[in-house]
Amino acid sequence: MTWPVVTLNDLQANEPRAITDGPFGSNLASRHYTESGPRVVRLQNIGDGQFIDERAHISEEHFESLRAHEVRAGDLLVASLGEVLPRACLAPPALGPAIVKADCIRVRLGDAVDPRWVLYALQRPEVRRWADEHRHGVGRPRLGLKAIRQIPIPLPELEEQQRIVDLLEGHLSRLDAAEALVRKSIRRQAALRDAALYDWVQRARESAGVELATLGSIAKVTSGLTPLKANKAFYEGGTIPWITSGDLHQGVVTKASTFVTERALADTTLKMVPAGALLIAMYGEGKTRGTAAELGFDATTNQACAAVVLHDPNLRRWVRLVLDANYTRVRRLAAGGVQPNLNLSIIKAIEVPIPKADLRGELLAERRELDEQSRRLRADLAAAQSRGRSLRRSLLAAAFSGRLTTELPQPAESTLAV
Repeated sequence: MTWPVVTLNDLQANEPRAITDGPFGSNLASRHYTESGPRVVRLQNIGDGQFIDERAHISEEHFESLRAHEVRAGDLLVASLGEVLPRACLAPPALGPAIVKADCIRVRLGDAVDPRWVLYALQRPEVRRWADEHRHGVGRPRLGLKAIRQIPIPLPELEEQQRIVDLLEGHLSRLDAAEALVRKSIRRQAALRDAALYDWVQRARESAGVELATLGSIAKVTSGLTPLKANKAFYEGGTIPWITSGDLHQGVVTKASTFVTERALADTTLKMVPAGALLIAMYGEGKTRGTAAELGFDATTNQACAAVVLHDPNLRRWVRLVLDANYTRVRRLAAGGVQPNLNLSIIKAIEVPIPKADLRGELLAERRELDEQSRRLRADLAAAQSRGRSLRRSLLAAAFSGRLTTELPQPAESTLAV
């Protein structure tokens, strides 16, 4: 089926500044934010198809001065910055008085189009490919306002838009329910793992002949440093791995994202850490702080990593289990304001119950079995998520080519059965 194709710009309401971005620079600075009042819609509010309720506020007085950037319920909100472009959602009915921030585009649509139609049109694979060709920037890709205005939108009659969107949302609601079950399974798997880790450490602590040690008493615990970034001789052509806290999510660190030179080793107090050492993130973004990993090769580290070199290498697997079991508790020990940090004193004081070798071997065998079960489950869940994404793309393609029916595409059965 062939429909006329228009641009997003063609669909704006007949009013001044129907498409606008947020205020820049000193017009909306950190000093303007308040504990309550009208909302500020930021990039973190704009999910891919859904509004994320992260709150930021400004005063009523400042809101009045920025009315040109106002958001109303039902407005289309488009992120101009991020990996997924164009990322968009609709302003929810309960939003209340609000404005958009810089890099957030507010589109007030005219009466000839259903806002839901435009929202789903922006999620089509064709539009994502179009955006890839028109975006710019390295690291944080950007789709500028000029390009966003030119996004192509197929435009059937309003009644046909509404009929197709109603069908599409019926299918997507079933798919959303299936994906929610997958996410629930992932959370349940993580909770079971955490419970098992706690149980193993408790069994060790309560066992006969257990030795209660601290990490500092059974290992050498040190931290690294960051050679002066401005000194190119420390980095250019470097071949020595330099590990940061962000690398620890690998579990076993098998690759480095940054390297330093022999000059950095010679001219600073940076030291090599041997393969097999355990690394603990003392600070970092998100869930990084408190994460433990094993170093797979000789390397250096930055100051955010505590390197734990055990006096008895045979304890490595057991100590790693104890660190994983203590992840949440250790995170709570962090001190500081905006970004709480751990330090070497806290790391050295972590209690390590060391049971007799036979019990230690038994508990580690149970962990290996659980890890293998978890690996298989994660693979199954990842496959289900991949099928869900594929089905979503198929539904959108069918909807915007006029081929959508009341029946789900064939892959749905396996996705919904997970």
